[in-house]
Amino acid sequence: MTKQILFKTLLVCSVQAGSVFFVHDAAAQNTSEIGLGLGALNYKGELAPEYRFLNNRPAVSAFYRKDVSAPVTLRGTVTYGLIRANDADLTGESGNPLPLPTYRQANLKGSLLDVAATLEYNFFDFHNRRDKVHFTPYVYTGIAGFLGFTRLSGPLPGFSENSNTLGLAIPAGVGVKLALSRRWNLGLETGARRALTDLLDHVKDQSPTVANRFDKDWYYYSGVSVSFTFYKINCPDSYKDNPALLR
Repeated sequence: MTKQILFKTLLVCSVQAGSVFFVHDAAAQNTSEIGLGLGALNYKGELAPEYRFLNNRPAVSAFYRKDVSAPVTLRGTVTYGLIRANDADLTGESGNPLPLPTYRQANLKGSLLDVAATLEYNFFDFHNRRDKVHFTPYVYTGIAGFLGFTRLSGPLPGFSENSNTLGLAIPAGVGVKLALSRRWNLGLETGARRALTDLLDHVKDQSPTVANRFDKDWYYYSGVSVSFTFYKINCPDSYKDNPALLR
């Protein structure tokens, strides 16, 4: 009996949660957006064990958003940018050179193309012009595929490679959207992509004394965007059933 009650309770909660995320609210606007972004890519891996602001390189993005409900938006994004890292930039807390980067002397340069499908959760309905609040913070996650065009160079054996890397990544991040007008929006976003490979920088099969083969690569995107909103007005059922009413 207890299991049946627990199952029914979980079922009711699941239905209610689904209604919050995926069922269209009658008051929610049916909107979509196209936009462009300008920002920076940043690589983290063997040649950059921590996020380094100096490793930021220019990146651009294009995206399409589609509202599923008032709080939930689906987004497809294409991002392209440059990445780099250099052992010579790594120093200790006192500013002295670190032993491993000094010995390895590797350098990474290249570019990366990222295609992502993500789900955004908006905390406010910023498209609703009846409200005084026309902005919303949001969080997002999803799945991405990337193609890295990178070149690794260095004096040690195996640290000279120039090839492409195709892989998957898990994106997650936060952002803010601001409705400048009924049609135009401004966005600010930052997020991380955990690559499901350690081949983005080509440092994997080298000796464990100079590379951590068990640590996956990461890359980050931060930027600002501008988007244009399209509104779709649904025709009431009474007019659909009797088009003569529109004449």
